[in-house]
Amino acid sequence: MDENNVDLNKLTDDLTFHIRITRGFKVWMGFLIIGLCLCLYAYFLQLRFGLGVAGIRDYVSWGLYLSNFVFFVATSLIGMLISGVLGLTGIKWITPISRIAEIIAVAFAAIAGLVIIMDMGRPDRLANVFIYGRFQSPILWDVTVVTTYFVLSALLLFLTLISDIAWVEKKTSHLPGWVKKTYQILSLNWTETPEKNAIIRRCVRILLLLIIPCALAIHTVTSWLFAMTTRAGWDSTLFGPYFVTGAFVSGSAAVIIAMYIFQKNYKLQNYITNDHFDKMGKLLALVMFVYLYFNINEFLVPGFKLKTAEAVYLIDLLTGRFAFLFWAVQIGGLILPIIFVLFRKMRTPLPLLIIALAVFVGSWFKRYIIVIPTQEHPYLPIQYVPYNFKIYIPTLIEIAITLSSFFMALIIITLLSKFFPVVPIRETAVERGIIDD
Repeated sequence: MDENNVDLNKLTDDLTFHIRITRGFKVWMGFLIIGLCLCLYAYFLQLRFGLGVAGIRDYVSWGLYLSNFVFFVATSLIGMLISGVLGLTGIKWITPISRIAEIIAVAFAAIAGLVIIMDMGRPDRLANVFIYGRFQSPILWDVTVVTTYFVLSALLLFLTLISDIAWVEKKTSHLPGWVKKTYQILSLNWTETPEKNAIIRRCVRILLLLIIPCALAIHTVTSWLFAMTTRAGWDSTLFGPYFVTGAFVSGSAAVIIAMYIFQKNYKLQNYITNDHFDKMGKLLALVMFVYLYFNINEFLVPGFKLKTAEAVYLIDLLTGRFAFLFWAVQIGGLILPIIFVLFRKMRTPLPLLIIALAVFVGSWFKRYIIVIPTQEHPYLPIQYVPYNFKIYIPTLIEIAITLSSFFMALIIITLLSKFFPVVPIRETAVERGIIDD
């Protein structure tokens, strides 16, 4: 056996080490499934008794559900940024993390479509969006681009997995029989030939070219759900790029968190290295700088003009009921992470993980303060209504249903990352000169 075959077998063993049913995996999946079942019971209660069990009312008709929807749509864009933009430019350091980004994109795009159903009092009428949807409605386009982006992302992930699946099925012996049988089906009887590899590369390149405009459209159209209104806080022409850059921030943070977990749990220190964390830290800094610029514009311009409705909204946001959350998000979730990530020592795995967690959590609450405060400040005064119609407070059932989306996303990410190579085997072998492209 020549040296290359030895290296390739070692590479395969390293990158498939985690594909096995362990006690830790069973405990983790049990936790996720039990948590999901409890949260789905909360959704059953909402279906039975109506949306009245949630904190949303006549005035604040979009609560946690829509905040969560915007967050999931946003984070799913990371697949486009890593594989699409950076991949098409020929940047090589993304190879070990490209599949991680694609898995996150598939999981979050899949759940984004389900999250919007949580906000519907009659989910059985979802088909009416397609049957009676108006061409000029942002809602119809939002549903369309979310579905399209999920299909493209899933197809991209599958195409990049085919050769790895076939190789793992043939070259590994520690896999359970049902896993090998599943691999055999999914590999589509793949055999390694230069012609087939060329076809796959061409198809992947076409998908990447399609995903970029689709990903930009998905969050631009989502922003139009807000910007097409005249409400104070939403009446802005910046919302398209503002939402897209915010999506890159939350998505980059999600990838860094996943990188750390996979590196430690799957023993991938030789493949996901400190250099990858350093470069992802620099990428996070870049997108946060751009996002900070849009944040300044978003609040400075209306603050300078200070129209009556905008003044009431901004005062409540900056110094009123939402002030603590607003400044915590801006300082703890954006400004301080930017400062910290500029230092090289903070771009090592553990410090960068902590920074990414702060950014990720801050990104979710950022969507909350985009969605909620402006609804509490309509142009007409709120009067002669119960107190809970004036002030939005999420209920326990609403929180549980919102958590269900995270449980579902984690289940998808766990299954995809557990039973398939997280780091591309073939691409890594080609880059290391073990096999020819």
